[in-house]
Amino acid sequence: MSELRQLCTFLLEGMLYGIEVERVQEVMSAHEITRLPARNAAVRGLLNLRGQIVPVVDLRHCLGLSARPVGVAPANVVVRSAEGAISLWVDEIGDVVEVSQDAFERPPAALNARGGELIRGAYKLEDRLLLVLDIARTLQSATV
Repeated sequence: MSELRQLCTFLLEGMLYGIEVERVQEVMSAHEITRLPARNAAVRGLLNLRGQIVPVVDLRHCLGLSARPVGVAPANVVVRSAEGAISLWVDEIGDVVEVSQDAFERPPAALNARGGELIRGAYKLEDRLLLVLDIARTLQSATV
């Protein structure tokens, strides 16, 4: 019997992405952030999360996707890292899905070159493809 794993999913430009549920601290709608001087294009600012200061990383930038349309508020997926909590800006929060480890496949070759190295692999769901984000590499690439 194949081992099952749970992934927290979210959307970016209509594509479904997921990260391990164990890495997620919480998900929430748009929150006001404090902008930072342009230290790093991926780090958009800081979020005050009940007294905890959390860096905000724009996943669109990390993955080489187009900029978020003006007026569209991002959602936040707050993940745990060795450096503490980090908020990932996403377009929309999805669900928690359970997938079989046997269904895991290597990343599709057609992924864009800039963000492709951040994708660990994929699962074919009934109605779409679920790309699994390598959260450690993603955070490293954002140099948080």
